[in-house]
Amino acid sequence: MKGKKLWFSMLLVGMSLGTAWAIRGQFGHEQGAAWAGAIGSLSVLLVSKRKDWLSKAFSVTLAGGVGWGLGGMMSYGMVVGYGRASDFGNVFYGLLMLFVIGGLYGFIGGGFFGFALLNPKKTEVKWPTLIVEMVVGALVFYFFMIEQFGWNMTPPRSELWAACFGMGAALMAHLLRNRQYAPLRVAVFAGLGGGFGFAFGNFLHVLGAVSEIDFNFWNVMEYSLGFFGGLGLSYGAFTAKWESNEEEEPDNTQPLSLLGMSLLIPLIVWQQSFTLERINSMLEKTSFSNANFGFNLTLWLSLALILFFSWYCFKRIKALNTGKLTYADIKIFFVGLFGIYMIFSWLITGAFFSTYRIEQYLYLINFVLIVVFINRAEVPFIPTEMNVKTWLTGLVGLVLLLAIFAFAAINSHDELENAKKRFETTEASK
Repeated sequence: MKGKKLWFSMLLVGMSLGTAWAIRGQFGHEQGAAWAGAIGSLSVLLVSKRKDWLSKAFSVTLAGGVGWGLGGMMSYGMVVGYGRASDFGNVFYGLLMLFVIGGLYGFIGGGFFGFALLNPKKTEVKWPTLIVEMVVGALVFYFFMIEQFGWNMTPPRSELWAACFGMGAALMAHLLRNRQYAPLRVAVFAGLGGGFGFAFGNFLHVLGAVSEIDFNFWNVMEYSLGFFGGLGLSYGAFTAKWESNEEEEPDNTQPLSLLGMSLLIPLIVWQQSFTLERINSMLEKTSFSNANFGFNLTLWLSLALILFFSWYCFKRIKALNTGKLTYADIKIFFVGLFGIYMIFSWLITGAFFSTYRIEQYLYLINFVLIVVFINRAEVPFIPTEMNVKTWLTGLVGLVLLLAIFAFAAINSHDELENAKKRFETTEASK
């Protein structure tokens, strides 16, 4: 029974982050990833129903969102192209590097989320120290890995994955040094899930291209990253050893965190995405008859949604500093944050005007299922000891599985359109 309840709870989180990450495909970069990561982080809190976690829901959500968002600086377009090549070396390399990129998304996102869940009354939660260490780690690792050693993953694109690698290393060192094993467990499993999800998603993307089915399989790849990342995030959180504290903890950062999540991040997404060029391009694709009306509707409705949502959150939620946030308040925030992100996607793709992007309506199915069933989730927390040997065994197993995916992929097709080569192998040069 415990196992079924655990997997049901994990499934809801996987669907939440998977759908949000698929939506993120329309927006990209750090701000889009932060919004998606916040939705996934908040779903963990709603599923868990722990009073001490819910009492600081907004600061934890913001931390998780920022953590997942940091990975948004990494470039992976070329790496996805490696997975479309026709030789084992390039395809396996592409899947491995997507495993690294997805793993960094999840490790930093899960680490920030878990770090914010720590009880500052029972352990030192030094955000300034952690941030300084991660900045230094990013600079040092990038300098040596890229500038000195020339370990380029995706030339000629940005190599900021190395900076994220340095941030991840510094985060791990900080958690180990302070014996904060619970957030480390969350980071590891979110990283394994995100890494596998991205690589497996690329494999599905390739099979989709081979099938010639008219569907957005790039979005399938994005959903896969979020779904498996969400499974790892929730499994790590629900099986870690947390402080046994069910008391509500007052947190004076809640108002600022709520402002960041309800207004700042959505405004950045709006400013970066709802541009004249992009909206006009969408209107041309959908053949909308009144371009001026369509432009104004898309631009100003999206902005109005943000402003109304932020105003409504502060008007409704009265107990921001008392630690007495209600489950209903937090769920309404979750529904609003998730729903507006979905509406943003419909607006920027023209899904309100045209059905040429059928995957957009699958978001709604996921959204409804999550909202209906999330109240019914019961998490049986199963504290588990940290076992590095098991983690390493799992890592090796996943790498071997990626090798099988690579072998299957190259035997399913000749070279595909938009395939890239990192290495000119003998087979690839024939």
